[in-house]
Order: sequence, then C-alpha cells, then structure tokens
Amino acid sequence: MLDLRRDSFGGLLLTQDGITQPVVPVRAFPISAPDEGLALVDAEGREMGWIDQLSELPGPQQRLVSEELKQREFTPEISRIVAVSGYVTPCTWIVETDRGNASFVLKSEESIRRLSPSSLLIADSQGIHFLVRNVPALDAGSRKVLDRFL
Repeated sequence: MLDLRRDSFGGLLLTQDGITQPVVPVRAFPISAPDEGLALVDAEGREMGWIDQLSELPGPQQRLVSEELKQREFTPEISRIVAVSGYVTPCTWIVETDRGNASFVLKSEESIRRLSPSSLLIADSQGIHFLVRNVPALDAGSRKVLDRFL
C-alpha cells in the first residue's frame, strides 16, 4: 500500500520504508490506457513507486493522483470540428473540446497521427496535442473535415 499525501506547498509526497520524498505521477500509456500503469517518479525521473490500476487505490489517494495528473497533463479531447479556414495547410481549425472551445493552426497533414483505427492525435503549430478519441462518434461534418486531411 502506498502512503501518499500533499506537502504544505501542494506537492505530492510518497512515504516508503520511513522515507518521505516528493513524487510526480506519470502515465505509462496516457492515451490507450490512461488509468493503467502509473509510475511515481522523483525529481530526477527515478521510479519510486508503481500503480497497476488507478482504481485500486483507496478513494483519497486516487483523488490525489488524479488531481496531480490533471494539473500536469493537457490534451484536450476534440468533440466537434466547428470550422477550418481551408483544406490546404497551414490552416486554422476551430474546435469544441472537453476543455472548452479552441482555435489552432495545423501546420501540415503530418501533424495528424493515427493512434488506432478510431483515434487520432493532432499537434498544433505550438506543440499542443488534441485527441480525437473516437472518429466514428463525431458528427458528420467533423468526420468530413477529417477525411479531407487523412
């Protein structure tokens, strides 16, 4: 059992064998299995603990790890493509995401990477990654836009 708590500055602390040290959770597979395989690493990147399944942690510790991951990770999930400025890159996309509406510049078609038959990762010109978790679940207009770029 892992002993996790927050320090006075809001950082995550892990206590093992009587030693307490700051750690940061890192997902092994952030897109394909976000709640499986999480490492707790120290400031130098050394693994100090391992979590097989986030759901196996007691409620309070699960919330601590989830909160910490949410602060560190930013991969908005696209739910709808509202508009694109054109079908030649670079072009501007306006999208709806789980983090609110966004506008970004797609530099090239190579900035769209297929993760699985139904999911995509789109990198904007600033290096921010947007996730399309389930292409077939998007509305017809959004799928049509994606088809023009894939």
